[in-house]
Amino acid sequence: MFLRLTLSCALLAGWLAAPPSAPGAPIPPLPSLTSPGRPAEPRATAEPRATAGAGARPPAAPCNAPYRVDKTLPNGARWQLCWEMRNVEGLTLTRIVYTPRGQRPTTVLRSTSLAQIHVPYDRGRPRYHDIGSLGYTAVPLRAADCPLGERREQFVCVTTRARGHAHLKAVPEQLNVTAQGRDLVVFAAFQVGWYTYLAEWAFSDDGSITPRVGATGSLAGFTTTPEHGWPIGVGATGFEASHTHNIFWRLDFDVAGRADDVVEQYDFSGSGTATRKIERTAFAAEAKAVSRPMRWWRVVDGKVRNADGHRVSWEINNSDTAQYRGPADEAFTRADLYVTDYRSCERLATVNPSPRCARSVDRYTNGERLADPVLWVNVGFHHVPRDEDADPMPSHWQGFRITPRDVTAKNPY
Repeated sequence: MFLRLTLSCALLAGWLAAPPSAPGAPIPPLPSLTSPGRPAEPRATAEPRATAGAGARPPAAPCNAPYRVDKTLPNGARWQLCWEMRNVEGLTLTRIVYTPRGQRPTTVLRSTSLAQIHVPYDRGRPRYHDIGSLGYTAVPLRAADCPLGERREQFVCVTTRARGHAHLKAVPEQLNVTAQGRDLVVFAAFQVGWYTYLAEWAFSDDGSITPRVGATGSLAGFTTTPEHGWPIGVGATGFEASHTHNIFWRLDFDVAGRADDVVEQYDFSGSGTATRKIERTAFAAEAKAVSRPMRWWRVVDGKVRNADGHRVSWEINNSDTAQYRGPADEAFTRADLYVTDYRSCERLATVNPSPRCARSVDRYTNGERLADPVLWVNVGFHHVPRDEDADPMPSHWQGFRITPRDVTAKNPY
C-alpha cells in the first residue's frame, strides 16, 4: 500500500500506526493541528456535523482579515468572499458575492471546495483518493509563488491577473470598442506524495468563475508494461504508468439567496440536421448526469429577475472532462454531475469522513426532493506521461466554468 500523505511523522505517529484501511473503510480520525502559522479549522465558519436525519444549515458567520477577500476589479466589478483552510477539504471559499458595476450585489455560492482527487492507474493499481486530510498538506507559499498578490496566513495567495480580451468590436471609421479583462485569483498548493496540487478559483470581471486544479511536482516513478504506460528517459526500457485524475468539486449555490434555487439541464437535439431544438429538464429530486456535446446545466433562482425580466442563473459547463468510468466498486465515477439536497455531513465525493452520511456521492443521490441543491462536478484528465514531464513536472490543468446567465441585462462592462 503506497502512502501519499506528507504529514508530520511526529504529529501523526499514532494515526499512522493504525492498521491500513481497506478501500472504502472509514478513515481513522486525525489529530488536531495547531502548529504556528496554520490555523486550525475555523469553528465559527466550518459546517458542523449533522445530527441523524438533519440537513439544516448552521447560520453563516462573518469573516474578518485575513480571511476576508474584497476586491473591485478595474471595470468596476466587485467580488467578496471568505476563505478557510479546512482540515479535510483544504482551501474552502464561502459567502461568495458578485456585484456588477453600478448594480446591486447578488450572492452566488454559500461555499465551494475540492471534494476529491481520485487517481486510478491504467494497470489497475494503485487507486488513490488524495483528499481526506488535505488541509494538513498545505504548502507554505513564497513571494515568487504569489506574483503581484498577497499571501494570507502563508498558505493562501490572493492576486489578480490579465485574462485577455473581454471584448473587441470593430466600428467603421472609429476606434474599436475594446477592453482587456482581469481576474481575481485565490489559490493554495498542497503536497500529496509526489504531486503538488494547485487548487485555484478565478473570479472574472464579467462575473464568471473558473475552478481548476493544476498537477505539478514529480511523476510517481511507477514503471509498468508498454500497454499501460509510456517510455520515459533514455531508451525504452522503463514505461511510466499512465493514470487518471478525477477531480470533484462541491458547489453549494445560493443564487440571490438560499430560497427558490432550481437546477435545470439543457440539451440540443438534431445532430446531423440543419435545425437544433432546445430541451430543458428540471431536476425536482436528487439526480446524476453525464456530459454530452452541447449539454450544460444552470442553477436558477425561481423568483429573482434581471432588468429584462429574465430569471437570474449561473451556468455550469464541464465539457472538457475525460469522462473516466471505473469498475463496479467505483460507481461514483459513472456521472459527471451530481445534484443532491444539502446535508452538512456530505463533505467528500468519496471516502466521506462523516459517519452519519453515505461514503460516496453516488449514494447521496437517493431520490430526495431538492429543496436546497448542492452540485458536485467531476472533471477527469488522463495523464499519459511524456519526456517533458521530467522534474519538475509542468503543471497540467483541469477544471470547468461557471458563467452568469441573465444576471445582468447587458454586458457588465
